[in-house]
Amino acid sequence: MVNRFTLIKKDSRSEARLGRLETAHGMIETPCFMPVGTQGTVKAVLPRDLKEMGCQILLGNTYHLHVRPGAELIQELGGLHKFMGWDGPILTDSGGYQVFSLGAMRKLSEEGVRFQSQLNGSYHMLTPEKVVEIQEMLGSDIAMILDECIPHDADRDYVRSSTERTVRWAERCLRARASKDQLLFGIIQGGMHEDLRRWCVDKMTVLPFEGFAVGGLGVGEGETTLQAISAYTADLLPKDRPRYLMGVGRPEDIINAIRAGFDMFDCVIPTRNARNGTLFTSKGKVNIKRADFARDPRPLDELCDCYTCRNFSRAYLRHLYMAGEILSSQLNSLHNLYFYHRLMKRCREMIRDDRTDFEISSPTP
Repeated sequence: MVNRFTLIKKDSRSEARLGRLETAHGMIETPCFMPVGTQGTVKAVLPRDLKEMGCQILLGNTYHLHVRPGAELIQELGGLHKFMGWDGPILTDSGGYQVFSLGAMRKLSEEGVRFQSQLNGSYHMLTPEKVVEIQEMLGSDIAMILDECIPHDADRDYVRSSTERTVRWAERCLRARASKDQLLFGIIQGGMHEDLRRWCVDKMTVLPFEGFAVGGLGVGEGETTLQAISAYTADLLPKDRPRYLMGVGRPEDIINAIRAGFDMFDCVIPTRNARNGTLFTSKGKVNIKRADFARDPRPLDELCDCYTCRNFSRAYLRHLYMAGEILSSQLNSLHNLYFYHRLMKRCREMIRDDRTDFEISSPTP
């Protein structure tokens, strides 16, 4: 293990951290947000536009890319970066979330997870070793171990058994890795039980991972439990390696997690909400479908300088959505992702200035 994370500064009034993570495809400043590109694309957004808004790293999904178009094909065509036209860092999730989300189409065992494809009914066996192999074929900068994202209401015995299996899978992932350039992150499970989270941290952090993620949160447990368990777990993690809170993506949850000491985040919320007409602004969320926007000449957010806000009115954005135009998803997604990346930039600046009064707002240009 080579530690490629540099802790630049810790805030004096919270656990918020400013850091830098070196990867094979560039440096990442943390805290950072990773747009989700499950199928090798961030829905409705060009890689060029992601670069221009300050996106540093994207997330792809091992399971979905393995099922379609296949890791072998992607490797043959030069790897995931070349395949999707993105020359910056990429993190690939392992498929552990699909153990949760595709529960009716998988069978779990000590060996791994047997999925039945939602596309054509074919069967795919993902073992810890196979997950590492696929991610190395894809050529991502950061790979994740195979784990199980545990339902929030699972009983304690199940949580304990699953968490123990995740640790065994982590050890198998480490033995299987061959790439010297790809970083490998362990994942902390343990459900909503502090003692099981602590046990998992103790077992996982003695292993030579380049970073650690916290999984199994943001799955319906409620805001109070999310904040309590995430903050408790963050405090146990090594201070010299990046901390990634998986799948948690409401702006207020991200800010709370930054204060608790997390560095990396991903979520489908900004792009999924954009496609559904819900947009984030400096004055709160806007439902662009509302009839009172039909003649509104104002930009979506007067404090935002994204392409959408610089060029289009609320009336036009509503028209596009109501007409079912593809441009609606494009412009809305551009704005929401821009909002998230400006929020991350603002958080980094405030940690640097030793100010943790973060606000959920798009800063004035």
